[in-house]
Amino acid sequence: MSAEHVRLTARVTGVVQGVGFRYWTARKAEELLLSGTVRNRFDGSVELVAEGPHADVDRLLDWLNSSNAPGQVEDVAADISDATGEFDDFRIIG
Repeated sequence: MSAEHVRLTARVTGVVQGVGFRYWTARKAEELLLSGTVRNRFDGSVELVAEGPHADVDRLLDWLNSSNAPGQVEDVAADISDATGEFDDFRIIG
């Protein structure tokens, strides 16, 4: 892992459960060679953590905010921080 690696922590709201959102988000993250997790939250939102090169994390964030993301995304509350390197792959959890 290099210094250019970052961590995206995001909470996605809207119609994002029951529409394949976690599956397609995981596929997009894998396509970008990112590691991390995505999970449904009890409040109807989806939480994701993704780590990788800053440019690829930005691509995932752009995709989340685009019409290509499944369901109907109303908001993506995102935070970028230093990567921790704790993930080996990208997984759907919970």
